Amino acid sequence: QVRLAESGGGLVQAGGSLRLSCSVSGRAVSGYAMGWFRQAPGKEREFVAAISATLEPTSYSDSVKGRFTISGDNAKNTAFLEMNSLKPEDTAVYSCAAALPYRGFDYSRSAAWHFWGQGTQVTVSS
Repeated sequence: QVRLAESGGGLVQAGGSLRLSCSVSGRAVSGYAMGWFRQAPGKEREFVAAISATLEPTSYSDSVKGRFTISGDNAKNTAFLEMNSLKPEDTAVYSCAAALPYRGFDYSRSAAWHFWGQGTQVTVSS
């Protein structure tokens, strides 16, 4: 079983920055893609960013492209989401996910991912 634990969420003013971390433990995680999703109150969970097991390529939703950066440290089994120029509409619970890619794997769909963390709250005040 792969276990994921997010950290780094909090309250920040608009224009500020936060760095989320996702620590992965359990069985060997080599070969796993990592992703970040978010869910705001009353809204569907939405894709934010993804990174392959080899740390390239990366993918982003249009709403965060140019502001957020996903990265990983395979030696530490940790994925990161650097969030800059935060906006009030970025307020949500952010969750990390892991998956061993398969034929037809669509990283933008939450149902495609195998393992999830509990999530961490990010609140951006105006």
